[in-house]
Amino acid sequence: MPEIANYVSHGARLITPVIMEKVLRQLPMWKIEFTQIQAPKYPHLVTQLEFLVDAVEDFAEGADKELPYVAVAEALFALMYAHKKVDIIPDFMATLGHADDSSVVRAALIQNEKAFAAYAQRHKRDWKRITSKP
Repeated sequence: MPEIANYVSHGARLITPVIMEKVLRQLPMWKIEFTQIQAPKYPHLVTQLEFLVDAVEDFAEGADKELPYVAVAEALFALMYAHKKVDIIPDFMATLGHADDSSVVRAALIQNEKAFAAYAQRHKRDWKRITSKP
């Protein structure tokens, strides 16, 4: 998974405040979209995406100032990636369609596990339920 972690890190470095602002306006709709994901092989994916949306929104709105910017940028990159319909493995492909989305999301969670676990605790979220597993 080092290649995916590098991909997420590289993508996060391209996230500017302007990009964050544009995406923030779309996050409520994306969150609804994410709840519609049917990916039985990746049962944690929807919960992970919802968690990342909440973390990014809380950071941007000033509700959580303790999250490091790098964690937020990686989360935002993962959300942008998961939102795309055609990516490395197109989402419409039956059983594999969300494998790449899950990998990118997990890379963002794993690389920032301490920061996100602390965020989960501060906001009374069950980190074990979110998990970094597929």
